Amino acid sequence: MSGKVVHFEVPFDDGDRAREFYRQAFGWNTVEMPEMSYTIAGTGPVSEQGMPTEPGYINGGMFERVPEYPKGPVITIDVPSIDDALVKIAELGGSTVGEKTVVGEMGFAAYFKDTEGNVMGLWENAG
Repeated sequence: MSGKVVHFEVPFDDGDRAREFYRQAFGWNTVEMPEMSYTIAGTGPVSEQGMPTEPGYINGGMFERVPEYPKGPVITIDVPSIDDALVKIAELGGSTVGEKTVVGEMGFAAYFKDTEGNVMGLWENAG
């Protein structure tokens, strides 16, 4: 199991306000993806494929805060299999939040709640 933190997400109530805040406060590059109701948040330089080109940082995203999803920031952890990870999480006292979702051709994402009530994310690369 990788277990590496590979992504983060920040919910917002006002997308324009949030994007502008993070651009001005930290120099983040934000790219809206209206078809997914999502904003990509780049925290450093990226390759043509959108992956970080320097060690030591990760990129993330921003989404509109809605009742059925996380209310606060989410840390996303890389796993070889979301299905297997969710079984292990349940065995250890955590729980699944929502359903495993296909993310384009890149992979799959899911949310879970840990034993302390924190909502976290899982990422599984495609293929």
